[in-house]
Amino acid sequence: MLKLKPNCEHCDIDLPANSTVAMICTFECTFCAHCVETVLHNVCPNCGGGFERRPQRIVTAWNKGVSLSDAPASTERVFEPVDVDAHERFASNIRDIPPHQR
Repeated sequence: MLKLKPNCEHCDIDLPANSTVAMICTFECTFCAHCVETVLHNVCPNCGGGFERRPQRIVTAWNKGVSLSDAPASTERVFEPVDVDAHERFASNIRDIPPHQR
């Protein structure tokens, strides 16, 4: 089950469970869409993969035990701003490769 981290790891903006701008990589590194587009260039600074829009956990339990109240989002904030210069060097070699081919 996704952790649904509560913030962007780079700029620390809040990303609640119903956020429409939360983006994650396959390892659940979590960033806002703005940082993914303008700082990271769709390259995860940790794994080098791409990002996808993070799913939203439903509020209403349409089936027993499967809602935000049954499986709450994480409250543990991860704030590790990316070294922009180091990321530019890292991402420059792979950002033009489609994420599914990296």
